[in-house]
Amino acid sequence: MSYIASRLSVVKPSASMAASQAAKALRAKGVDVIDLGLGEPDFPTPAHIIEAAYAAAKAGQTLYTAAAGSPEVREAVAGKFRRENGLDYTADDIVVANGAKQIIFNALMATLEPGDEAILPAPYFVSYPEMVKLLGGTPVTVECGESGGFRLTPELLEKAITPRTKWLFLNMPGNPSGAVYSADDLRALGTVLARHPQVLILSDEIYEHIIFDGREFVSFGKACPDLRDRSLIVNGVAKAYAMTGWRVGYAAGPAPLVKAMSTIQSQSVTSVCSIAQAATVAALNGPQDEVARFRNAFEARRNLVVDGIRRINGLTLPPPEGAFYAYIGCASLIGRKTPKGVVLEDDTAVATYLLNEGRVASVPGAAYGLSPYFRISTATSEEVLAQAIARINAAVAQVE
Repeated sequence: MSYIASRLSVVKPSASMAASQAAKALRAKGVDVIDLGLGEPDFPTPAHIIEAAYAAAKAGQTLYTAAAGSPEVREAVAGKFRRENGLDYTADDIVVANGAKQIIFNALMATLEPGDEAILPAPYFVSYPEMVKLLGGTPVTVECGESGGFRLTPELLEKAITPRTKWLFLNMPGNPSGAVYSADDLRALGTVLARHPQVLILSDEIYEHIIFDGREFVSFGKACPDLRDRSLIVNGVAKAYAMTGWRVGYAAGPAPLVKAMSTIQSQSVTSVCSIAQAATVAALNGPQDEVARFRNAFEARRNLVVDGIRRINGLTLPPPEGAFYAYIGCASLIGRKTPKGVVLEDDTAVATYLLNEGRVASVPGAAYGLSPYFRISTATSEEVLAQAIARINAAVAQVE
């Protein structure tokens, strides 16, 4: 007899974590594998942030904080929203959690009833549908193809909304596609949403500062201020400040939702690590030079990968507009055979082939709701990326 709850039967493990673990398993056997499965900056956390954490620990800031976050970190987050996004939130409108993923999880736990629907424009972040299912909701996938820049359109949105729709998820720049929405794009979606007052909007803006080609980032909250009372603006320090392991995410939203999320936080993890909160204050209020340096490096890596993939016959890659991923099209490989005679039936088979024969770990597009593609992370050095592209090229060239 199994003691595992039945709700786990519909939930899959993280595909990106699985890809990375498969790469680690091969490495443990002595195989030289380049792991491009997980997306996290390869830069060290800026020194002034680490020093702030050390100073906080030395000063005795090692106790519990309020469930929603310390007054200092919530004020720093509110200041960031005002300064960078033109959003007028106070500290009382802010909640802090152990990463943006926990922010999203808490928001869904606070709102979803069995059968409630969440619209997920695909390609989407791998954890979105699994969290929705785990909490009793129904993911509604809306395929947003490459021809439309991987962006949700008002027409697609209108068609997807039903009386059971509780949430619309937006992610910009997008993981895995890198798609960015303009202010006009967001306002057009807002016009549709204004007609459906039951729909809440979750705008995941964690890659806000990793945006390319001189584009200007516009928060959903700034573009659609009339929807403020049902919008949750999600962000965090992980990607912009190379702080993935510090586990600090934050959000601004309507008071009833923020209060409910704080209650969940208080009864689950109590609060975020106090020292990590002090580091977050330093990140948001301190020098931003490293953020710009990281962005420039990510853009150079994006350019290298786009140029490299363009030279590989059989693969396609529209230049990502932000984030640090490449969502590579592999339609021309489907149905063809590997040198061992294995038919590449789908993008999962392609990713498996690239791992086992090309020695490059990637994540199949099926995990993101849109095939046939595979995702690689570009958050590593140009040298490693060049090696990975050469290996992918060699592996693709052997497909019959």
